[in-house]
Amino acid sequence: MSRDKVASHAKFAGKLGLKYSILADPDTEFLQALGAWGQKKLYGKVSQGPIRSTFVAAPGGKLLKVYPKVKAKGHAEQVLADLAELK
Repeated sequence: MSRDKVASHAKFAGKLGLKYSILADPDTEFLQALGAWGQKKLYGKVSQGPIRSTFVAAPGGKLLKVYPKVKAKGHAEQVLADLAELK
């Protein structure tokens, strides 16, 4: 999910042939509610923006696992290992 517009996500998904929707939150209301939008610092510069986070949800929508403020390196492997344990 990002603050990009729905049309932008649809175009991106179509270009890559994705078979699932990408969520959009242009007003950042949902991102803020999840704690995935706020103050961050990059190279000494403070700004407001998305905070990289992962949320694993069950088919009914129940959150099973939350990974706040993640680092990209090794994160996918950690999520896959945790998903294997949830089965």
